[in-house]
Amino acid sequence: MKLYFVPRTRSTRPRWMLEELGVPHELVRLDPSKGDTRSDEHTNRHPLQHVPVLETRDGSVFESAAIVLHLADLHPEKKLLGPVGSHARALAYQWLFFAMTELEPPCIEFTLLKKAGQLDTPEAHAVREKFSLAIRPLERRFSSGDYLIGDEFSAADVVVGAVLSWANSLGLVADAPNVSVYLERIKARPAFKRAFGD
Repeated sequence: MKLYFVPRTRSTRPRWMLEELGVPHELVRLDPSKGDTRSDEHTNRHPLQHVPVLETRDGSVFESAAIVLHLADLHPEKKLLGPVGSHARALAYQWLFFAMTELEPPCIEFTLLKKAGQLDTPEAHAVREKFSLAIRPLERRFSSGDYLIGDEFSAADVVVGAVLSWANSLGLVADAPNVSVYLERIKARPAFKRAFGD
């Protein structure tokens, strides 16, 4: 299988998942500055010319969280996703959708404000407040558990952990001590270090 990848983008999430699974794969590194993501070939893989895209013998899939779930399904023996119909699997869905709908949007907004040099504005303060509210369920969760689902690392930790890592780089996690400890725990994982190493 192939993962079409650009460092320090959402494609790091499925790359991390592949590292956790330890399965054979090919990383196809694209360079947007050279037009790699705008080629006809890549547009056929992703109509919006984004990454990541996972290509398997059955076809291709885009959207980082979808790819992470698909990889977990392809390798059930690795036990990074609960069985179909289980409560553990429902919780994985819960936290993955939570990451995409509650955690990621403020990160996007804050990143754009940072690039525009507008971090001392009412808009930036409002985004900080929004993220502070969004992170509360995680702060509560990590007060009594090392990972999102029970005491075992899962596919949910890949997506939530990657988004939290982004938020932390923006300075949005400083007031969440339990989340900060969780981040240190996942950043110590060898697969995380390999995936985020470039």
